[in-house]
Amino acid sequence: MISKDQKTKIIKGFQSHQEDTGSVGVQVAVLTSRIHELTEHLKEHSKDFSTRRGLLRLVGRRRRLLTYLKKSE
Repeated sequence: MISKDQKTKIIKGFQSHQEDTGSVGVQVAVLTSRIHELTEHLKEHSKDFSTRRGLLRLVGRRRRLLTYLKKSE
């Protein structure tokens, strides 16, 4: 799980203005960080199927956000 400090550091790195916490770029950055952590977890625990399912959901959500970002910019 991403700690609160790590999440705020990621948000500050990708926000477009001071109050920005939910833009598409910020959401993709946070999802990417979570995906990396879950991938490392699954390298150790290969039979953790509920985590694998959650990881696939996050990858799908990130893919949809990236598609939206590509269309809108």
